Amino acid sequence: MINFQIENNLTPKIIENKLSTWINEVAKLHGYNVGDINYLFCTDDYILDVNNQYLYHNYYTDIITFDYTINNLIAGDIVLSVDTVKSNSDQLNTPFEKEFLRVVIHGILHLCGFKDKTENEKSKMRELEDEALNLYATFE
Repeated sequence: MINFQIENNLTPKIIENKLSTWINEVAKLHGYNVGDINYLFCTDDYILDVNNQYLYHNYYTDIITFDYTINNLIAGDIVLSVDTVKSNSDQLNTPFEKEFLRVVIHGILHLCGFKDKTENEKSKMRELEDEALNLYATFE
């Protein structure tokens, strides 16, 4: 089950069924089934607190993924800063919704085992994000 929680009504209108269907399809493409996934859409201040408390990092980020995947069943808690997504979309001159969806699926790709530490991994992650965004565009 995929759950979406919103702190302070930050996000654009979320079409939960469409997002859930898309997330399930992307996971399936990579050989996974979806278990319990919890998204929390939050502010920069909130994600900074999470980053400090759980990862001991003192900086802002767009997403933190806590991975509880077992075998081919992905599960996790995904904390996404709407503030940082907005800043990134402004800096990249990209529509907010597109950047928001990119970050939403970025967390799922992490749960599917994809990393983004090296330049090669980052390039592959961006390719997979683009493929997922193209798939999202096919949903009504």
